Amino acid sequence: MDTINEMVADERTARIILAIASEPGDSVTGRMIRTVGATETVTRAVANEVPAGPDGDTWQRRLAPRIDVTQAQRVIAETERHGMRVLIPGDADWPLSINALGDHAPVALWAKGDTALLSGPVWDRLTVTGARASTGYGEHVTAELVQSAVADSRAVLSGGAYGIDGAAHRTALASGGSTVAVLAGGMDRPYPAGHTELLARVGTDGLLLSELPPGAAPTKWRFLQRGRLLAALSGTVLIAEAGYRSGSLHTAARAIELGRPVGAIPGPLTSAASAGCHRLLRDGLGSIITGYDDIRELLHGVRDGAHRAVRERAGLEADPLDQEKSGQGRRSPGPGL
Repeated sequence: MDTINEMVADERTARIILAIASEPGDSVTGRMIRTVGATETVTRAVANEVPAGPDGDTWQRRLAPRIDVTQAQRVIAETERHGMRVLIPGDADWPLSINALGDHAPVALWAKGDTALLSGPVWDRLTVTGARASTGYGEHVTAELVQSAVADSRAVLSGGAYGIDGAAHRTALASGGSTVAVLAGGMDRPYPAGHTELLARVGTDGLLLSELPPGAAPTKWRFLQRGRLLAALSGTVLIAEAGYRSGSLHTAARAIELGRPVGAIPGPLTSAASAGCHRLLRDGLGSIITGYDDIRELLHGVRDGAHRAVRERAGLEADPLDQEKSGQGRRSPGPGL
């Protein structure tokens, strides 16, 4: 039988083992991987010596009991049996935008479907999420905006939940567009169960994605951590409808932390289902969305900001269009020159 040390000689397998053992967003595991690599991180987790660092002892005691050869082999077998792929940094379809999460980035991603949807620029992807207990108004507006996003060649991301999430996925599929469902548990355990058929269609015509291995159950913490993936994977987060303490506001908060713009759709003042959107607008955390043009403007802002950043890193801060302005005060070279 393989030992852990034999299995982790491969970077992908080492990351699978760490994804099984650690919880999403574990910054200590992320820091260890960044510092010494995935293989050495597993080695240190099961070593007799306590890893250096203020959290080394706690981290090791938490992970070591969860590192098991048999379980790792089962997860690898289930991954293959269900036709999933495991993506890790360096793969062609690894979404570079997710690296913005730093040490909180996922260790690996399980994917089923068209992983090329992750390889394009982040401003070509839009996250649409909101209330599970959505209203007819919220679902109608979501459908209209998603149809426009598909017509504008944007991929639509959501969390596969009831309500706004389901409306976003269904509309994207019906419109012949691309959609990605980011799940809070293993993809062999579709959640919610009532969306089993819908999620199967997403996996066939779009993409199912999770940072959790087959067999993992969704938990409250994992639902919250999924929000950071939805924020990092897309150029803009749109909150279509949300209660005052809706979990979708957590996704909006993660987007704001990453510098991604957030759009909020206003609703009737008397609607509790729109209270979270109104909260974002009142606090100046979200931009008001009155139509798809507002969303396109937010996405274009992300694109333009990325282009400026590239120019700055290349030492090309001065835009050629600004040369005339920067040249004011210089003597004219004379007519005809």
